[in-house]
Amino acid sequence: MAEIHETAIIDPSAELGANVVVGPYTIIEGNVSIDEGCWIGPHVVIRNHTSIGKENRIFQFASIGEEPQYQGYKGEPTRLEIGDRNIIREYCTLSRGTAGNAEVTKIGSDNFLMAYVHIAHDCLLGNKTIFANGASLAGHVEVGDYAIMGGFSLVHQFCKVGAHCITGIGAICFQDIPPYIVAAGNSAKPFGINTKGLRRRDFSEDTIALLKTSYRLLYRKNLNFKMAIEEIEKLNPNSKETTVFAEFLRRSERGVIR
Repeated sequence: MAEIHETAIIDPSAELGANVVVGPYTIIEGNVSIDEGCWIGPHVVIRNHTSIGKENRIFQFASIGEEPQYQGYKGEPTRLEIGDRNIIREYCTLSRGTAGNAEVTKIGSDNFLMAYVHIAHDCLLGNKTIFANGASLAGHVEVGDYAIMGGFSLVHQFCKVGAHCITGIGAICFQDIPPYIVAAGNSAKPFGINTKGLRRRDFSEDTIALLKTSYRLLYRKNLNFKMAIEEIEKLNPNSKETTVFAEFLRRSERGVIR
């Protein structure tokens, strides 16, 4: 049985799983599903067409599944999908998708979104990311697993943020951020491989060395973009990490930070 505070307002069509806790003055609209073990704090608003997985914790004053901040939105039934075990802190704003595009905003599992984080329409978040206070994504941004967004980092629409990278405080990102690197500044520039983060996640020293060589080929050897990718692909065809690095570069549409 869900534990619902008497002041909460919940649409009869909302589906709440076992052991869901809903705090005072929270509003949950129709066409919402919340799976078992979630804790929803006080004064949270969860709008329609939102699905939330298991064991999420959503803190007070968060706005979940609100209409996208997009002038072309006409009330279409777009969606927000949230995975399992995410922590969504105070005043976070997570928007639904937009019609005719992805039509869904997706948040993976085990992510930590600190206070005032904004995830705009049609964004795709992986798993185990960390967004420090005030980090914000414009529409259609993709963020890979284990990425860490520094406080007040801003990412332009349609950019991609690679897995295992980290941005400095206040980084302004107008282009794609390759995986595994450190990015900082306005506009964001690369500052080497995220060595500390990779070691914490048990990447081998050989793998880190390969990634450092990949970084030098891209940023330090005066190679053009295509040649740098080709040289990275030659380093070790059996390396999953350098393959991921090269494939990210190849599929970049906005270009990567330089």
